Amino acid sequence: MGQEREQMKKELFYSALASNASRVLTEEMRQISVVDQFRKKENDVAIKIQSWFRGCKVRAYIRFLHKGVTVIQKWWRGFLSRQHYQLVVKIAYYTMKMNLYNTMAVRIQRRWRGYRIRKYCFNYYYLKEYLRAVSEANDAIREALEEFAEMKEREEKKAELERQEKERDYQARKMHYLLSTKQIPGIYNSPFRKEPDPWELRLQKAKPLTHRRPKVKHKYTIDLDSWLACTSSRSFPRSGILPPINRKQCQGPFRDVAEVLQQRYKPLEATLRVEEPINTLQEARELLWRKECMRNINDNLFLPFSSYHKNEKYTPSVYSPCKYDADSYRHQHFREENPKKWVNAKDFQTVLPSFELFSKYGKLYSKAGQIL
Repeated sequence: MGQEREQMKKELFYSALASNASRVLTEEMRQISVVDQFRKKENDVAIKIQSWFRGCKVRAYIRFLHKGVTVIQKWWRGFLSRQHYQLVVKIAYYTMKMNLYNTMAVRIQRRWRGYRIRKYCFNYYYLKEYLRAVSEANDAIREALEEFAEMKEREEKKAELERQEKERDYQARKMHYLLSTKQIPGIYNSPFRKEPDPWELRLQKAKPLTHRRPKVKHKYTIDLDSWLACTSSRSFPRSGILPPINRKQCQGPFRDVAEVLQQRYKPLEATLRVEEPINTLQEARELLWRKECMRNINDNLFLPFSSYHKNEKYTPSVYSPCKYDADSYRHQHFREENPKKWVNAKDFQTVLPSFELFSKYGKLYSKAGQIL
């Protein structure tokens, strides 16, 4: 009975559905559209709620991370700052200590050098005694030089007077023809003067100047006629030069006889062509060779701001060691010790012993700015 009822209900439902199919379908579509709109609205609202919640959650997590990172950075930066501060304090401490050591060392050196300079180099009493001795020696030398200068001045004056006297005597002998005679008075013995001129007295005492004939040297040459030995100058010696005739010298303003004869018999002057030697070209070549020898070995100019010398091949030095024997060039220095040249075999001895502190300076202390 129950199944039949159910079967009847289904048939009635299907018959009612078939009769009202269009109306039911329309209502169903309307409800579906309303449900879809409501579902979309609910979905949008749910998405907004979820996005807001998720944003709040992410921002809270980011704030937590930022807070944790800030704490870590704070601790790490504090650690680095404390380390840097300790380093700065340690450097300042060592710098201060090094400056103190340097100041004390400089003070000790200043005291010691001052004592040494005053004691051995610039001793006041020793320098005073030395300057006194130098001043005394200087005064003695000055006096000797002044006496020597006076003596030289007197000698020069005496020589000048003697020279002037000789010049006057020579002039008097040269002008002896101006001497007064019994018939005619001279120019220095004017009848209108009460006393004669001093030159008149000098002319009376002087002797007349006699002019000597210059000796002319004759060179005996062999001509073409004397090609035989019998015709040479030795076979037939020539007669000597006759002595000059003593004749009275003419009075008046005439030239000296010796000067006239010297001008008359003066030798011939050779021309420029004859004066030049035959080996002029050879001498010029030798002079040029000497000048080239005096020049430097390397005459190339050095051009610093050019690339002229970059492509040149290097030429080894002449003084460099060769392959046969090693030269001592650039191997011996002027600071090398040579015991063979020492004056004494012993070393120099200092007057005072050296300080141990100065020999250890810079070895026991730290350098400024460094940490031990």
